[in-house]
Amino acid sequence: MIRVLLADDEPMVRAGVRSILATDTGIEVVAEAGDGREAVELALAHRPDVAMLDIRMPRLDGLAAAAELRAVLPDLAVVMLTTFDEREYVARALEVGAGGFLLKAADPRELIIGVRAVAGGAAYLSPRIAHQVIAELNDGRLTRTTTARKRTESLTPREHEVLALIGRGLSNQDIGRELFVSQGTVKAHVSAILLRLEVTNRVQAAIIAYEAGLVTD
Repeated sequence: MIRVLLADDEPMVRAGVRSILATDTGIEVVAEAGDGREAVELALAHRPDVAMLDIRMPRLDGLAAAAELRAVLPDLAVVMLTTFDEREYVARALEVGAGGFLLKAADPRELIIGVRAVAGGAAYLSPRIAHQVIAELNDGRLTRTTTARKRTESLTPREHEVLALIGRGLSNQDIGRELFVSQGTVKAHVSAILLRLEVTNRVQAAIIAYEAGLVTD
């Protein structure tokens, strides 16, 4: 069962998201918060698997809440939920360690897909957001590719393989199946990769994998 904390300052939005997630019997909303500070407190109390946070909330916005939560609960997966898709929000969400970025106006099925993806150790961006990210990567691709390849030089051959699979959006379980190793081994490789690349989450690592040309399919 994937345990979810839902935080949004609009009760109707929380009710709608909760109803959508309830259609998946493998997902349970264990706590709801109306602001960022309450979200942090409830996350510490309930220890959910996934925190779904609205970006704009009173007392403490979603980005600040995500940063606090990632600092004290490093295994907690964070999904940002918002009506805004400005590049600034996406960049800041990735910087604070969010593994997913979902738009409220998107297909409701994306909520379930996104929660399941980040809970499984993968990353998920709404297609519209992903399109923006890829478009930005395509601008100045040669320079970015050179820089990314230099950053991956310190990785071992096995870490290169794992990074490529992260770039394809695979979860730890899927990577383990692909490479015939345990999830624990995969987790150790992922931690080493994030440390060597000096990034804080899988989305940032996936972008480097893409820029370095490690993602071929």
